Amino acid sequence: MNNRFADLSRRALLIGLAFAISSIGGAAMAQQSNSPKQIIRKDLLTAAIAGRKDVARVEIKQIDFAPAQQTGLHRHPCPVVGYVARGSIRFQVEGEPAKLLSEGSAFFEPAGAKVVRFDNASTDAPATFVAFYLLSTDDQQIIEML
Repeated sequence: MNNRFADLSRRALLIGLAFAISSIGGAAMAQQSNSPKQIIRKDLLTAAIAGRKDVARVEIKQIDFAPAQQTGLHRHPCPVVGYVARGSIRFQVEGEPAKLLSEGSAFFEPAGAKVVRFDNASTDAPATFVAFYLLSTDDQQIIEML
């Protein structure tokens, strides 16, 4: 695959992912609107993808956490873009400050970065998020526990 085509493919994929993520929030907002024909798009996240990684496939996973469930130190071989669908998540990439992601928040995990925390912030309520794993042809696993 030539570099120009790979770059265009990657950009098209990222635009599609951004639309998919924004549509999740936009669909919920449109249902609350008085005008059922109006579509509302809300900016959630812009993530710069470092390096020259070709994206050959996207795996989308819904992940459900029990109250107080923790992921543990991990990393991904690929960039991960996601959306908190229910509950709240305590999130921290190594070298960055911890964040509390509430329902409707989007997140980004750079390829190869150590994720120090990705935990259900609630001790009594479950949490659900949707993750989009941007994988190359060489990527066999989506997570490595450290």
